[in-house]
Amino acid sequence: MAITPSNLKSETDLDLEAGAARQLYPSMTENPQLRWAFIRKVYAILTVQLFITAAVAAAIDLVRPVAHFLAKTSGGLGVILTVFVLSLAVLFALFVYGKKHPVNYILMGLFTVLMGVIVGAGCAYTKEKVLLEAWGLTVVIFVTFTLYTFWAARRGYDFSFLGPFLFAALIVLLGFSLIQIFHPLGKTSHMIFGIVGCIIFCGYVVYDTDELIKRHQYDEYVIAAIGLYLDAINLFLSLITAIDS
Repeated sequence: MAITPSNLKSETDLDLEAGAARQLYPSMTENPQLRWAFIRKVYAILTVQLFITAAVAAAIDLVRPVAHFLAKTSGGLGVILTVFVLSLAVLFALFVYGKKHPVNYILMGLFTVLMGVIVGAGCAYTKEKVLLEAWGLTVVIFVTFTLYTFWAARRGYDFSFLGPFLFAALIVLLGFSLIQIFHPLGKTSHMIFGIVGCIIFCGYVVYDTDELIKRHQYDEYVIAAIGLYLDAINLFLSLITAIDS
């Protein structure tokens, strides 16, 4: 068959279409364009959540009477515990109604505001230098591990095996945090707690990003965003704990 300009154009268009639909991982059978659209939606939701959290936390920190009440008084401790329990209840509801629009968005917004209050109270009397260092490290670590996971997935690596190990490590970390509340163990143990938390949530960034790329269904965008949001927030708080010890 003779090669004509029209033939060349057709072959080029096919190549471009193949490039645009490049697989995210070797065994991918779904439409890559649909998966990419889902991923972009999740990261857009995550960005909005982080901005809301930062705004709520900054408002608490700037209004000093509120910050003092939450961080330095017994009444404030009661409020924080109430907010924490409410956030757990809303989180549970999110996993039940995470696929039902618009209930999922309402619950997600409420959960984000509650987490903003918790973060604001935790950061109220933390030095500005520590907050900036923790924020910068969180951005670098989160972006680096996210890019690494996309790179590794394209080369056939799978991180689903991390799930049970990370969950077990998280349970141990929560148990240790309860010990810290009732029987403080000093600055060294506080720093170790922060470092271990950083390692665990770095692992969760990789695991949840891998789930986002390969396993989450298209209607699970809120659940996927909440997972990554909690990874980022807990990584930030763990870095503050490690740096400020």
